[in-house]
Amino acid sequence: MIRASHLARKRLGSLAKASRVALGSSAHARGAAVRAYTYQTRPDTSEKETIVKLLYNIGSKKEVEQYLRHFSSVESQKFAVIKVGGAVISDDLATLASSLTFLNRVGLYPIVVHGAGPQLNKRLEAAKIEARYEDGIRITDGPTLAIAREVFASENRKLVEALERLGTRARPITGGVFVADYLNRDKYDRVGRIVHVNREVVESSIRAGCLPILTSLAETPDGQILNVNADIAAGELARVLEPLKIVYLNEKNGLYHGTTGKRIETIHLDEEYEGLLKESWVRYGTKLKLREIKELLDTLPRSSSVAIISAEHLHKELFTHSGAGTLIMRGHRLFSEQDLSGVDSDRLRGLLMAHDPSIASGETTAASYWQALSELKRDGGQYWIYGDEPYQLAAVVTRKPGESISNLEKFVASKAAILGNITDNAWKLITRDHSQLVWSVPRTDDNLSWHFERADGSWSVGDNIVFWYGVEDWKQISDLVTTKAVSEKAAPNASAITAGKTAPIGTRTYSTMTRRPAIHSAVSASCRSYSTAAPLRVGLIGARGYTGRELIKLIDGHPRFELAYVSSRELAGKPVPNYSKAQIDHVNLSAQQVADLARSGRDDVAVWILALPNNVAAPFVAALDSAVSLLPTGQKPVVVDLSADYRFDASGQWSYGLPELHRTELANRSTGRIANPGCYATGSQLGIAPLLPYLDASRLPSVFGVSGYSGAGTKPSPKNDPEFLRDNLIPYAPVNHIHEREIGHSLTRLAKPEYAFNHENPLKVQFTPHVASFFQGIGLTLHVPLSKSMSVKNIHDIFTEFYRGERLIHVTQSAPLVKDNSGKHYAVVGGFAVPPSEESTTGSAMLATRRAVLNVTLDNLLKGAATQAVQNMNIAMGIDEYAGIPTSAEPTMSLD
Repeated sequence: MIRASHLARKRLGSLAKASRVALGSSAHARGAAVRAYTYQTRPDTSEKETIVKLLYNIGSKKEVEQYLRHFSSVESQKFAVIKVGGAVISDDLATLASSLTFLNRVGLYPIVVHGAGPQLNKRLEAAKIEARYEDGIRITDGPTLAIAREVFASENRKLVEALERLGTRARPITGGVFVADYLNRDKYDRVGRIVHVNREVVESSIRAGCLPILTSLAETPDGQILNVNADIAAGELARVLEPLKIVYLNEKNGLYHGTTGKRIETIHLDEEYEGLLKESWVRYGTKLKLREIKELLDTLPRSSSVAIISAEHLHKELFTHSGAGTLIMRGHRLFSEQDLSGVDSDRLRGLLMAHDPSIASGETTAASYWQALSELKRDGGQYWIYGDEPYQLAAVVTRKPGESISNLEKFVASKAAILGNITDNAWKLITRDHSQLVWSVPRTDDNLSWHFERADGSWSVGDNIVFWYGVEDWKQISDLVTTKAVSEKAAPNASAITAGKTAPIGTRTYSTMTRRPAIHSAVSASCRSYSTAAPLRVGLIGARGYTGRELIKLIDGHPRFELAYVSSRELAGKPVPNYSKAQIDHVNLSAQQVADLARSGRDDVAVWILALPNNVAAPFVAALDSAVSLLPTGQKPVVVDLSADYRFDASGQWSYGLPELHRTELANRSTGRIANPGCYATGSQLGIAPLLPYLDASRLPSVFGVSGYSGAGTKPSPKNDPEFLRDNLIPYAPVNHIHEREIGHSLTRLAKPEYAFNHENPLKVQFTPHVASFFQGIGLTLHVPLSKSMSVKNIHDIFTEFYRGERLIHVTQSAPLVKDNSGKHYAVVGGFAVPPSEESTTGSAMLATRRAVLNVTLDNLLKGAATQAVQNMNIAMGIDEYAGIPTSAEPTMSLD
């Protein structure tokens, strides 16, 4: 939805602007053109671009750049004031530090005010001092204040040190900002009422390139320290700085409706505040919090808003339309009129001339449109005009005589209305008045996801998508799609939309009747063809990650495969990038919807790819198995799972998809279920498998692995933070990594009677993974114990013969380099070495010489994931294994 967390973001190219924090290590003064803040370090553009790319994984590129641009349009101290509860510091410090670091890496300077309530209560209890409250305010006597000062300083130091460890400069500010008087000395003792905020202390920190980390302690003019509630301190600071965003971090991730238990996504105070206070569940702390927020926002510009969110979801709240917590803003009061006489026609005309394409282009005029509405009413129809007080938004809903379904004919909004989230409020008002709606939107619309999230269903027709809300009868839907909606002007979007010329409904698309629907955009019959054979349609579940993107690119260049459905909850409604065969949009398919589609067998979708995190695929697999159980074997779609969920399968239903080692099984297995290997596991097995006949099973092979941070996931952490990784190497999961188990388990399946291991005595390996500062690629160094001594030539010959004819495995004499292999679809094995042998060596020393050392490189996203998946799909569908995979001649190595 267009749920703008409405604080600005800056676009990729503007990340090097004046008020940005440094990602690089060199600091120097900015030029005279820089506004006021001249002492910040200059960002490393490439590193910032990498951070922004990581943000693209939580939202579209357009969303992220829009909000970055908006946030950076104000002075640094006007970005955000973030109030952090004490529980967040004690329970979620690492996540909090990572979240703040990410913001800093893209040039933003959140100002942090933290509390320490839970920590203070524990210290008071240990000191046997009773915590006393009056009217919800902590009574702060001398002993309590003394402990409070220690606790605040300690918690402040913890947060600052956590940020510094991640390479983010932070300044501890435990005093000097808030000037206070006694709130009521007789009643509360040393509790303050803030009377002045010294903003220079905060601004000085930002000018120096440091995040300001404040406690909420205040001082009287004569130096007496007073305790102040952190929420109140953050609010007073916001009143002085007037930031775009005030953020309250808590562990609950928002406000929740007391009756339904659901998280409240948005609150528009001008429209909803009085009604909320009348709700039976709004009482005590909730009512107080709402009242305080309203009083705060009433004193700030309408561009300011409040977000209540958890530290983990802070990025999603700030950088996506859909948000993640609760967004609270003033908004504007909305109106609804059923006659043009009730609106300001001049202001409405101005809005339409600025944002409605048909009127702005001169295709029609506002006067002509007014006349059409009047004629509709004269003929017995109805119309409704919705808008807000400043005429930043307008919607027109019409209903012809004798019809029960209303047509959302126009929906236009200025940029301010979108960022202010007025569109959501208008939608609530419209759906309150109309239980059934239909509308049409061009497929090229920038905000398709907003429509997908509000519609109950949709259908792709030519250049348009027809949406409906509240319509459940399939015949009605069919009539709407074929005759009504696509022929009328319809317009829900940030700019007015007119329905384009419709195409006949000749291609099959997907639609759903459930809330939060998904849709597949039909593949155009005019898209280029790579073969006279019918294309094989592919459904991709989990398209948001890096591997999903690589799969889309490979399928785009494949002679037989084409995308049918590309599912991503986060990207639903947005066009699929890097795909030129047809214009197709992301959908959000549930397991049941996938099952419904699978019942058609391979005629609809020949291959389903599950590119999901570990422990998520099972519902989809179960639904697919149930749906196709009665289909003939040749009609059951192939399923390729990229997670680790089925790599250890003992049922016999799943094949292990490493073609170079299991090609025969993959070609002959009829179940059509393939578990794609892990990236580390692929490279490790390729390096060990040729030496299995010569393995000394009394000693364990050892693998030292280093991966680029694209393999560390998209959730912010030190393992995917380029600044933290600068000049750094991070080990993780030193024992029992899932790939360690996978390597041994899968190599054991290759055991022959003469080998020194078998299923009763399985092979085990030692594997230690690391993440480095490069983005993409894997480098492995393997030590393989041998039952006899061998020369380097012997080992090189063994590998050359083993991989003879394999187009995606290259064997070299020299040690392969990650940078030479990044972006390539093959793996490289080389750099063979053996310890020197001495005649006098005996015992364990002699054993140590019986080992081979070698290197393997591969791209973790390609041969370690997407490319291998395409190999498996090709084999399972009986076509050339290398179809659609760019292959290269022997690579040129740059290290001897």
